[in-house]
Order: sequence, then C-alpha cells, then structure tokens
Amino acid sequence: MFPVLALIFIVVPVVEIFLLIQVGGIIGAWWTIGLVILTAIIGVRLLKIQGISTLGRAQQKMQSGEMPAMEMLEGIGLIIAGAFLLTPGFFTDGVGFCLLIPPIRRAMVGAIVTRMAISGQFVSMRSGQSHRSPDDPNVIDGVNYKRED
Repeated sequence: MFPVLALIFIVVPVVEIFLLIQVGGIIGAWWTIGLVILTAIIGVRLLKIQGISTLGRAQQKMQSGEMPAMEMLEGIGLIIAGAFLLTPGFFTDGVGFCLLIPPIRRAMVGAIVTRMAISGQFVSMRSGQSHRSPDDPNVIDGVNYKRED
C-alpha cells in the first residue's frame, strides 16, 4: 500500500511540476496556464458526454431487468477521470483523457474487478449462485422475502 501512496503523493506531483516547467519554457508561462485551463474545460465537456452515455446504458439495462454493474463501475472510472482532469497538469490530464476512452476505461475496470476477484475482495453472483456458504450469517437471501407494512 505504501508504494502506491508514494507514487500518488510524491512521484505524480514531481512529474507534473517537471512537465509544467518544460512546457512553460517552450511556449511561455501564460500559454501554459491557458493550455491547462483549456484541457480542463475540454475534459469536463467530454466527461459530461461520457457520463450521459453511461447513464443511458445503465437505464436501458435496468428497464430490461438487468443489473447495470459494468456501467456503475464505469461511472466510478468517470469520477476518477473527472478528478484527474480538474487537477492542474499535463500528466493527470493525459490519464483523465485515457479514462474517457470507453475501451480503455472498460479494460481498466475489468482488470480491477479481476484482480479483486482473485484476491477474494470481491464476490460475484451469477444465476442466483453465490461463492459463499448459505449458512454464512452475513449472507441474506433476497429471493424469499415478505413485505410487512
């Protein structure tokens, strides 16, 4: 866990500062600031389009009686993309824009779900079957229920 936090809080800001200095040295400070603002504006607009598209797919799945699990996970990816796009810098903008490309976002979400399933942090249910024991007190069977008002 520590290497990941070190990467996020030490390496990424250093890379951002380096890139901002390099670009500023080539095109000038004001143009660099303008470019950072422009990428944030473009990113937010693209984020809005992708968010609406993902929400539409989720609503279609819910109307057909399916669980929109992938769309929900893609929504989390879009939230992360939005955070990266609003963070000033070119490296985070690049990562944010990559998360806005649907095939890349789906591949990243799929890799995370696979890793969580292998590590045991994630339990999937298909066709009403669970990987957990029915005697587990933490499992509530949702098939047989009765509503009492």
